[in-house]
Amino acid sequence: MCRMKTNEDPVVPLHYLELLSRSYPNIQSVATEVINLSAILNLPKGTEHFLSDLHGESEAFLHMLKNGSGVIADKIGILFGESISEDSRRELATLIYYPEEKLAMLTRRLPNKEDWYREKLFQLVQICRLVASKYTRSKVRKTLPEKFAYIIEELLHEQEVDDNKNAYYQSILDTIISTGRADDFIMAISEVIQCLSIDRLHILGDIFDRGPGAHRIMDRLMAYHQVDIQWGNHDILWMGAAAGSEACMANAVRISLRYGNMRTLEDGYGISLLPLATFAMETYGDDPCDYFMPRSATEEYTQNERLLLARMHKAIAMIQFKLEGQVVMRRPHYHMEHRLLLDKMDLARGIIRVDGVEHRLLDTHFPTVDANAPYELTELERALVERLQGSFCSSDRLQRHVRFLFSHGSMYLICNDNLLYHGCIAMNEDGSFREFVVNGESYAGKAFMDRVEQLARQGFFTREDNEAKRYGLDAMWYLWSGDISPLYGKDKMATFERHFIASKDTHAEVKDIYYTMRDDEHMCRKILEEFELDPERSHIINGHVPVKVRKGESPIKANGRMIVIDGGLSEAYQPETGIAGYTLIYNSHGIRLVSHRPFVSRLKAVEENLDIHSTTMLLETSRERIRIRDTYTGGLMIRRIEELRALLAAYRSGQIKTH
Repeated sequence: MCRMKTNEDPVVPLHYLELLSRSYPNIQSVATEVINLSAILNLPKGTEHFLSDLHGESEAFLHMLKNGSGVIADKIGILFGESISEDSRRELATLIYYPEEKLAMLTRRLPNKEDWYREKLFQLVQICRLVASKYTRSKVRKTLPEKFAYIIEELLHEQEVDDNKNAYYQSILDTIISTGRADDFIMAISEVIQCLSIDRLHILGDIFDRGPGAHRIMDRLMAYHQVDIQWGNHDILWMGAAAGSEACMANAVRISLRYGNMRTLEDGYGISLLPLATFAMETYGDDPCDYFMPRSATEEYTQNERLLLARMHKAIAMIQFKLEGQVVMRRPHYHMEHRLLLDKMDLARGIIRVDGVEHRLLDTHFPTVDANAPYELTELERALVERLQGSFCSSDRLQRHVRFLFSHGSMYLICNDNLLYHGCIAMNEDGSFREFVVNGESYAGKAFMDRVEQLARQGFFTREDNEAKRYGLDAMWYLWSGDISPLYGKDKMATFERHFIASKDTHAEVKDIYYTMRDDEHMCRKILEEFELDPERSHIINGHVPVKVRKGESPIKANGRMIVIDGGLSEAYQPETGIAGYTLIYNSHGIRLVSHRPFVSRLKAVEENLDIHSTTMLLETSRERIRIRDTYTGGLMIRRIEELRALLAAYRSGQIKTH
């Protein structure tokens, strides 16, 4: 391989420089890019916004996205302080979050619209100028809406205090008002402010299940300017279902029924549950299904509707247990034989034997279970599964969403000295990483996460129905509920026990020792080193298990090496946590943790200028402002500058011809 080196440049392969020359064909283009990148390195780092465990709570999530977990309100405070009242600051913030609705409400009752418009336009331009100040003009220009791009750019870069340009500046604002474009302009610049307030969004998993709006969350994420997603176990469940995993599909349907949430399935993805309803009424029509009533519901149901949902719930649960049993039996290396329970039932006596102990069954009505072949689907069950599977695999919207999860998501992410993942790194009691052994090969820690991510992608992207496809699909189900799964991390998922066994001792799901050890700084440092990060300056950002603030639990672990940001955004978890979620903000001044109270509603937010009540805790502050050169992205830029300097030297020495 040919290499070259100059006194000032690193060794760069000549063939790579030849490829690079296609993008930078002459000395001038190289020099311009070096100047540009060198300048960018000295800009403040952009603001990163971290959220976790959204669980379909679309209204609260969308509001947090709009307010940047308080970032926009902070900017308003910085700019205007006590010069305007608190009520005016709140109204201005609401105008930025919900410009269309707020304008419709306000302009109906304004005595002097022109003065109000002039004031708000001036304030919005000031805010936009502040949030744009840490970006290059080129980057800001890309965020501007086409119809107002020129006007906004002029306003951002012309100072109204300059006597020479004051009349020009004021004329632009007056003309926006006189031509009747003020409302449209306010909506456009508000969107720019929201976009520039947050440079990058990190979602630490569990977008799906519980709440009714996972599909709306996914639509918004797909439209966001820069986002990454670390998969959660509820995400991989829907990804597996969309890929064709029958076991994942049955789980996804069951959870929707358990929480009385049909919107994502039926309205969001067009998956009809009519075949399941028909099957449930035919098979369980005389079954009260007391233990399958919706646990909580996002909609009001009549008693008859609740009974139908319960019967559908039981029907799909039984199908799930059979399909999962089939996976366990064909994948003995999962070591999940303890989850084979259908063959442990003695229906005549009304008992089940679990781990050698007999327990009373709460329900003995199993019309689809053949004692001689308990894990085989009946003909009607098989037909139903095939119809549901076809609906999941042919839903255009679901397939688009899952492709986005694969293209913008991963098991973990390393970004700016932070290690992001949803669940855990499975561990042994002695602090070593637990190994997953298959075909004589063992995987643990980072290697295991890399391996299962590859298998998940294999399960979705393999088009043929072959063993590679099936192996990947089963791996996705394992990631949903396996005890060493980095997305789950408990010894079992006790769905069967909760529904059918009276003894609550069997309901316990024992967490991996990781969830105890993550309080230990030494163990967190070990994890960071496993991912080749500096434990002196790096952090683990984690979700999955809600922080029980009500019981005194802290989201800050291991002397600050780990931050857990699952605080119960999902309403289902709020009684345990005592709050309604954590988010994390990492900007050029440091890291701060924000705890939130429940979001009331979009309507209340607009009408009463209600923001989510939040409390901010500073975790780390930097004496000197963090620049892009200090970040991972900056490191890539520095490397690119080195490569470009090498290309410049190659042009000047004649080793590579200019184009």
